[in-house]
Amino acid sequence: MDQLSALDTVAAEAGRGELAFPTSVHATLTLQRALGQPDCHIDAAARLVQAEPLLAARTVAIANSVAYNRTGNDVTNVRAAVQRVGFRTLGALAAAVAVRQLASEIRDPGLRQKADALWAHSAHVAALAQVIARRVSFVDPETALFAGIVHEVGGFYLLSRAESMPGLLDDNLDAWLDHGEAAIGRGVLHKLGVPGPVMDAIEAMWKGIRALPPETLGDTLLLANDLAPFPSPLFTPPGATTQNAAATIDFVIGAGTLTQVLEESGEEVKSLSSALM
Repeated sequence: MDQLSALDTVAAEAGRGELAFPTSVHATLTLQRALGQPDCHIDAAARLVQAEPLLAARTVAIANSVAYNRTGNDVTNVRAAVQRVGFRTLGALAAAVAVRQLASEIRDPGLRQKADALWAHSAHVAALAQVIARRVSFVDPETALFAGIVHEVGGFYLLSRAESMPGLLDDNLDAWLDHGEAAIGRGVLHKLGVPGPVMDAIEAMWKGIRALPPETLGDTLLLANDLAPFPSPLFTPPGATTQNAAATIDFVIGAGTLTQVLEESGEEVKSLSSALM
């Protein structure tokens, strides 16, 4: 099967909601929906998180990261971690687990390497987006964190199907841009129940149109994507910001500059991205 046909097949399935998710993803999405219920108490949330070891470990790690541990006192149990990070961040972490689980059944070493590289990229985008949201664009930082976590979910789904569909990852950039990225991404994001404002921000990132300094969630996500030290291992559109060009992005924000903000927040970004990893 050639790449265009393979992409069209996967995009059509995604558009119909016929997505082949591993069983573990469905379980995590069920947990995420339970956490999102308004009557979910912290004790119930802690029990739900403890039932998923990867989510439990990640929640404690995030709670002890510089971004959330302002006092320097580490927590050592899930309940205290849930209390510190809050339910909204917990929902983002559940999404992070679900995204990683999309690639959990990949056996091909080359594809696994791409999946690991894509998650390194996503984790850094998420950490940068949260800092930029809080200190530069002043949009909701927890929503920015979530958007960074899920912005490449279509790519993870693509990698999960590549073993069974030879040709899906052939280096045909036009096919990916016209038939893959947005068409598959929308279907997967919809299946994951991603909120409309986050969908809109990711659509804006796909289009590559932004304001500097960033004003919206889409601007924030695109800037974080450009500044991430680990690029996506998937297709790069023509005219995309290179790492060398990204290093020159700077502008005045308040009494300082973007460069100063990033320098001051460097440990926070490092700690948060490492916890997500």
